Amino acid sequence: MKLKNYAAGQWVEGTGEGKPLYNAINGQLITHASSDGLDFGEMMAYARNTGGPALRKMTFQERGLMLKKLALHLYGMKKKFYPLSYQTGATKVDSWIDIEGGIGNLFANASLRRKFPDETYFVDGDAVPLSKGGSFIGHHIMVPKQGVAIHINAFNFPIWGMLEKAAVNLLAGMPAIIKPATITSYLTEFMFHEIIKSGILPEGSMQLICGSARTILDTVESQDVVTFTGSATTGQMLKSHKRIIAESVPFNMEADSLNCAVLAEDAVPGTDEFDLFIKEVRKEMTVKCGQKCTAIRRVIVPENMVEDIQIALGKALAKTTIGDPQMEGVRMGSLAGKEQVEEVRERIEMLLRDSKVIYGGTDEYDIIGGDRELGAFMSPTLLLQEDPFNNTSAHEIEAFGPVSTVMPYKNLDEAIELANLGKGSLCASIVTYDNQIARDFTLGAASHHGRILILNRDCAGESTGHGSPLPLLTHGGPGRAGGGEEMGGMRGVMHYMQRCAIQGSPTTLTEVTNQYQVGGEYKDPGQHVFRKHFEDLVVGETVHTHKRTITEADIINFANVSWDHFYAHTDETSLEGTIFEKRVAHGYFILSAAAGLFVDPGKGPVLLNYGLEECRFTKPVYAGMTIGVRLTVKEKISQEKKDDEDVEKGIVKFLVDVYDDEGETVAIATILTMVKKR
Repeated sequence: MKLKNYAAGQWVEGTGEGKPLYNAINGQLITHASSDGLDFGEMMAYARNTGGPALRKMTFQERGLMLKKLALHLYGMKKKFYPLSYQTGATKVDSWIDIEGGIGNLFANASLRRKFPDETYFVDGDAVPLSKGGSFIGHHIMVPKQGVAIHINAFNFPIWGMLEKAAVNLLAGMPAIIKPATITSYLTEFMFHEIIKSGILPEGSMQLICGSARTILDTVESQDVVTFTGSATTGQMLKSHKRIIAESVPFNMEADSLNCAVLAEDAVPGTDEFDLFIKEVRKEMTVKCGQKCTAIRRVIVPENMVEDIQIALGKALAKTTIGDPQMEGVRMGSLAGKEQVEEVRERIEMLLRDSKVIYGGTDEYDIIGGDRELGAFMSPTLLLQEDPFNNTSAHEIEAFGPVSTVMPYKNLDEAIELANLGKGSLCASIVTYDNQIARDFTLGAASHHGRILILNRDCAGESTGHGSPLPLLTHGGPGRAGGGEEMGGMRGVMHYMQRCAIQGSPTTLTEVTNQYQVGGEYKDPGQHVFRKHFEDLVVGETVHTHKRTITEADIINFANVSWDHFYAHTDETSLEGTIFEKRVAHGYFILSAAAGLFVDPGKGPVLLNYGLEECRFTKPVYAGMTIGVRLTVKEKISQEKKDDEDVEKGIVKFLVDVYDDEGETVAIATILTMVKKR
């Protein structure tokens, strides 16, 4: 019995015996994995020719709803994945992070659709004027790359690693080939079966390789994107592949790093912050048995608190019960396999050349259930490095398991220097209730870290913790950590898209982008745009309103109604030395007056005003001036029904251009309205 690969729309069993995969708790054989016989070039072509075109035809809204549907499907069967997850050595908490954290990533990226247009592409940023007369402008669009995302994942999160990457490329409109680490690929394959069986994704959107994929980079092309999670050494080797270099293939690397946690000098024993620090370090050493790329490897503490930390951490770690995750009371499972145990032990021996053990480090520990000899168990191990500036092993060698090193500092500058000696990390934490310390550390260490957690009593109750990357924030780090950004909301999606600068007239770029560009030709809607249903509105359709003359009474009355008695609106004697010639109308009154001009009051397809954005007041309006409005359909975004009782609708962005007697714009804004569909 072997795991199956999903290649070119078929489940395929690799040839040969394959690599044996074992239960990390008791050493029993689970299955074999083999990718022998797969044609990686054929898989790449299938993704490019089948999956890519199907995804690129979908809009961001459709791709986002696809992710939401998949997330709901997998969430409904989440319990199916836990029994197999336990065999990787993961506890229930570890498995929850992997399984439900991965599914949550799908939900989070699905919600990102609201930040994108109802188009197959994305219009990035604002238009750029390129000529004095306004007839020549520039803009940027982003389109899906016409290649394949190759995801090379680590063994520690066989589900989360797959879903957090795939969610981003699928939202961008790009297919993927998933290569999980072989040792835990049986869990990835199990969920992958459910994904394919659901039929939610277009064919060719995702393929799976269980086993070696050593030659897959030989087939990459310039439109492809490679993402890698794992050791820095392996990542650097893959990144230097001749094909990656020759084709200029983007290579996003997220490598294991020597992350740190810093205890500030104000967080003395007895404070909430001291206790939080102990809890966070213990958690990061034992969750997933320390097998996390974000785990705390360096514990940086004031030199006068080293003994307090040693005692407190020792007591906390002593409460960690080790064994079979399915046994009651077990707090830490095992490493993913015996190979990992040997590797971690080798790294500990290297660290011990200039450090010493202050907790653990032996085989004298109890386990509950499991098999001590055949399982991949290991005790938490805490080291002490007393001279971290001259002995640098702890800043260079990572033991990818339940291992951390305590090191002292004299002042905050030293703490920052020690943190940065990791030469680039995914994350750092500082635990302090002193906001000035928090500021100084953050500004000093941010250049060397992808993320910094500032932890104290105010946020601890809801903090997701040091080691928890979140899908809408950047996950990656500089230097040793790889220099990549694996997630990060819209930023993550951009990794799979090509930005292209476009130039032309406002009218032409309106047609290209399907967003109205200021200065473009107006289209006659034939009737007031508020009388038209969502489907019938066309970008560029414009209503030219009748006009209104602003009076002194308008300004005084608005001040009384709004309670906005700012001197420029109410006290003409205070205007000397200002930019105003006389009493000026409130900007928000001008916007309100504009609404009175452009709103069609009768009941129709417009359901409600949904919001306001990009509002600017560009020229003072005084009593006696006359204003008019050009109301233009700027952009349309379809919305899904929340339930069967919901109304079919979409969001329409209208450009409100308020102008004066001289035809000059005095205020400009974008309003969002909810408009009913036919």
